[in-house]
Amino acid sequence: MEGMKGAVLITGASRGIGEATARLLHAKGYRVGLMARDEKRLQALAAELEGALPLPGDVREEGDWARAVAAMEEAFGELSALVNNAGVGVMKPVHELTLEEWRLVLDTNLTGAFLGIRHAVPALLRRGGGTIVNVGSLAGKNPFKGGAAYNASKFGLLGLAGAAMLDLREANVRVVNVLPGSVDTGFAGNTPGQAWKLKPEDVAQAVLFALEMPGHAMVSEIELRPTRPTSGPR
Repeated sequence: MEGMKGAVLITGASRGIGEATARLLHAKGYRVGLMARDEKRLQALAAELEGALPLPGDVREEGDWARAVAAMEEAFGELSALVNNAGVGVMKPVHELTLEEWRLVLDTNLTGAFLGIRHAVPALLRRGGGTIVNVGSLAGKNPFKGGAAYNASKFGLLGLAGAAMLDLREANVRVVNVLPGSVDTGFAGNTPGQAWKLKPEDVAQAVLFALEMPGHAMVSEIELRPTRPTSGPR
């Protein structure tokens, strides 16, 4: 592990992009808090990453956010960055989506990010600033068939993050969006093992880049695409 750096709270940390981000940041010397609903997987990862703080919780629940931020400050003395990564996907034609499915996707992907920003910002301001990285998707700019709920959540995330960036930049809080294309994970029922896709570690590298920009500079958006997609704008 490199020299100790800031304290970063990562959501959706028990698998996929979140797990890869936690592993990379921990290896680079960051102190990491791991928030996810799957407590068993979360505890296993925290045991593997020495000093990591497991924070079982649901990003849709405001009380879980309050507890997570308070625990970060108690354990590490600060919160220096938030990685809003937790997300779900229900892919169906718009007329086949149930209200429950719609709310699950919007509440997790959009309201969850809002609650994260809302609870993280006071902690970031207490230390004089910090960074919020939102892991969005190219689906936030490119609608696709069957993506009504997911597209809506990711388009909305860009609007939320854009306004938050303007609200917070003068307070020394940077807001950065990382927008990957197709990533080789089990997200939304996909089968991992497709070599043409981005790897979770690729997205983790983009998050690290965003965190390590010089303090006077901010990259507000990073788009990632596979070099050789099988078809279409991925």
